[in-house]
Amino acid sequence: MGSSKQNLNQVINSIKKTLGILHQLSSFDVDFASQLNNLVFDLDNMTRLGEKCHSIKVPMEVLNLIDNGKNPDEFTRDVLNNCIAKNQITKGKVDAFKDLRGHLLEDLEHAFPDEVEDYRQTRI
Repeated sequence: MGSSKQNLNQVINSIKKTLGILHQLSSFDVDFASQLNNLVFDLDNMTRLGEKCHSIKVPMEVLNLIDNGKNPDEFTRDVLNNCIAKNQITKGKVDAFKDLRGHLLEDLEHAFPDEVEDYRQTRI
């Protein structure tokens, strides 16, 4: 059994092939019966290939965007922007805690110089 990525690529190729057959069917210069047989075969093949891709999870938001006629890349962009914003918030919190730690250590050093020196020795 191939990997999920290979299975997905096979499904994508099958979809492309099916779209090509549908495009040919819109032309009047083809053997209609033969192309319909090819279409049925490829749709069946696509269904079988799709069954191997059961481990691929698609967020419901992506499907909703597609249903609303929008580009699913908007979901990726929004997720990335949200991650960047949350990363900045987290970075701000980490920096604030580092500053707090530094200030506390300075205050402790004035009150308990020997203990702070011992603490620094154990941290090395």
